[in-house]
Amino acid sequence: MELFYHPLSRYSQKVLLALYEKQANFYPRVVELSDPLSRQDFCQFYPPGKVPLLKSKKGVLLPESSIIIEYIDNEFSKKGTRLLPINPSLALDTRLQDRLIDLELSNVLFEYEQQKLNPEDTNHIKLKQLEKSIERFLQYLDDILETNHWVCGDSLTLADCALIPCLLYAKDHFQIFKYDNLSRYWTQAQLRGAYLQVKEEIELAETEVLIGRRPIP
Repeated sequence: MELFYHPLSRYSQKVLLALYEKQANFYPRVVELSDPLSRQDFCQFYPPGKVPLLKSKKGVLLPESSIIIEYIDNEFSKKGTRLLPINPSLALDTRLQDRLIDLELSNVLFEYEQQKLNPEDTNHIKLKQLEKSIERFLQYLDDILETNHWVCGDSLTLADCALIPCLLYAKDHFQIFKYDNLSRYWTQAQLRGAYLQVKEEIELAETEVLIGRRPIP
């Protein structure tokens, strides 16, 4: 398998977490979409030009982080962490929480980041709306985690692969410590081997951006 991704992309981080949790072998293909030549080459290979993208052993191209994760969970069903529970009810809840985290947190965080990029052009009313939306969802997660060890029960799932990259950014801009259960969750997430592997890739990519070897994605 080949994974086309960027370490600073949250949806790429989501897939990386899943691959490392599954102990799945893959060839990493870092794509610099902010570089015109890299983008052109990638778009010739995959016209939509979005990462992450998985190329299966049979050459099938799989976009969208949740689809990729479901594929690798089935492909490596006997290895690593089971990311989609076998129980139908738990599996449905896992898919639901995954979608909510992507739509109500990850995508909103992206809008928030864009607003913060250029302080002179910031729409402060919009920024405040985004902050309130994020805080409401963090409270929603905190309520869930009052009775759950992970988002969907006792085991790490697809939903956690979606949430952990979001918290990696949110912790620096929102007061995670205010949410007792979410704070506990973040502490345990940082102990996962998969998280440590992803964190290492992120730090390397950030360093390369700072020294000018890579453009900002």
